[in-house]
Amino acid sequence: MRFAFGVWILSTFTARVIALGSSVCSLTPVGHGKDDTNQVEAAIAHCGHGGNIIFNAGQYNITRKMTWNLTNSRVDLHGYLNFNPDVEYWLNPNNTYRVVFIQSQASWFVVTGRDFVIDAHNVGGIQGNGQTWWNYFSNRTREDGDGRPIAFTLSHVTKGIVRNFRIESQPFWCNTVADSKNVIYDGMLCNATNTNPAFAGQNVVPNTDGIDTYRSDDVQLLNWDITCGDDCLAIKGNSTNILASNVSCHGGNGVAVGSLGQYVGLNDIVDHVTFEDVKLLRLPSTVQPNMGSGVYFKTWTGSVNGVPPTGGGGGGGFVSNVISRRFTLDRVSNPIHLYQTNGGHSNDTPSGLQFSNLTFEDWQGTSLSNTIVNLQCSPAVPCPNMLFKDVDVATPSGQGASFVCVNVINEEGLPGAFIMID
Repeated sequence: MRFAFGVWILSTFTARVIALGSSVCSLTPVGHGKDDTNQVEAAIAHCGHGGNIIFNAGQYNITRKMTWNLTNSRVDLHGYLNFNPDVEYWLNPNNTYRVVFIQSQASWFVVTGRDFVIDAHNVGGIQGNGQTWWNYFSNRTREDGDGRPIAFTLSHVTKGIVRNFRIESQPFWCNTVADSKNVIYDGMLCNATNTNPAFAGQNVVPNTDGIDTYRSDDVQLLNWDITCGDDCLAIKGNSTNILASNVSCHGGNGVAVGSLGQYVGLNDIVDHVTFEDVKLLRLPSTVQPNMGSGVYFKTWTGSVNGVPPTGGGGGGGFVSNVISRRFTLDRVSNPIHLYQTNGGHSNDTPSGLQFSNLTFEDWQGTSLSNTIVNLQCSPAVPCPNMLFKDVDVATPSGQGASFVCVNVINEEGLPGAFIMID
């Protein structure tokens, strides 16, 4: 490292990284397909604590797993972190992190730390080169924990802000926040869109969830736009005080709470979650064939069937105080759905994980099914306090609306003539 005219220039490997004084680092891509990983890591190491890292426009080629440890710092990302599309390389478990406990998921890029801001200014973010992955897995078995990497992982973060961030072609989950507290995402775009004509009309992009929250508290998901083939948002175990507001979901399975209860001996708790101003928008079937639910809740059964990451069950816990309000649906298959038999069999022990105090308010739009509400709660722990207000979703022409409540107690707001309670 040498000093020249008040500017720090970092090593021959990172000649494009310039530190102005001791607190501002500016990067420009090396270019010509060369590896930018060294210079990116050098900038984070030099300015990631108490400084500002500025990525100028362009593609930064990232060829190995990478962690940013940020404290009292700011990142301005005007370009894209372009992750090497070598599928076989990333599927080697030595080349990714396993910081997300649930289902042994892999990560290639992890941000950790406290009191930081990452702002991509609506022009930068991550290029995941997902089409290469989707082509690769078109004739191979996909399983949880198989090594497909999460595009963007926040792990053990306190007081972190991510703004105006774009993730193109995530191979697997777009985001996850795990073991974190007081996190704000304000402006997130995830776009998993198949462009290979050979797969038109198929869901060749499964598991491209917008985000999975896990073991985290006080998380805000504001102004999200998600195109995916799976869960738009997924709230997993021990997620508390979550707010998702102004979310557009294009294709996929809708907003999920779960799955929960996969790990025997571990309790999954989901408490105080609000979804508001959510749009579920069906795409042309040639682009993405599924638009599953408005919101759905799911647990494993009380029996253990196999082991995680692909099997499981028998876990406990509870879900309470979940509000879903101001939803607009465009031809979804199952508007409101709850089931507790994920991965199970007909003779399994019922789930011991209870849902209570769920509120559905101000729903409108269209459904492809005449069953607007389908709550199938566990007989071991019936669901109390289900509240519906102004749920006005249109059914297919000529079909009367159906509302199914099984093992539900203290329901309020549904037409009594259509309720079944077992």
